[in-house]
Amino acid sequence: MKNKTVKVNDKMQKSYSYVLSEPIGKNFHPDFKPDLSPKQMLALGVFGGKYMNDCKKEFPSSWFQKAKLSLLKSDPKLNFFKISASQSLTEWKKNGWINREHDPRGWFQWYCRYYMGRRIPKEDERQIKRWRMIARHIAQIKKNCRVGDIFCRRRQRQAVLHWAYDSRKI
Repeated sequence: MKNKTVKVNDKMQKSYSYVLSEPIGKNFHPDFKPDLSPKQMLALGVFGGKYMNDCKKEFPSSWFQKAKLSLLKSDPKLNFFKISASQSLTEWKKNGWINREHDPRGWFQWYCRYYMGRRIPKEDERQIKRWRMIARHIAQIKKNCRVGDIFCRRRQRQAVLHWAYDSRKI
């Protein structure tokens, strides 16, 4: 695969570029096995539909064909579980969860770019570690809910869905 440079100019990043060094959706770190692709997540309903409205050009148009998006503000009704399960960007920044240089929108932006083929070893390691920590929420759902009862712990299931775990199958 020949490396491709992606140039980004959107509301949150100006004059940023990155290199795609892996084929789309391939060659993930062995500890990173998401259940869902970004396209699947967007179609299911995540982040109240208000996540990547101004940066669609950066990603394949097919990701947005069935995406549940909100142009004005986050709308929890667009989420798969019809409930808000997100903290604000301000909160993410305060907790140090955002890499402002590479992914100022947070984990999902990192995941989309990683899925596309961008690799930044140190940042990838950090984000994969964060992704793996979500397993504690999966354990709570399994402990407290019957298998397939998607009405049990909806907020927690929505949060897990935001991390590319298919919480409908828990």
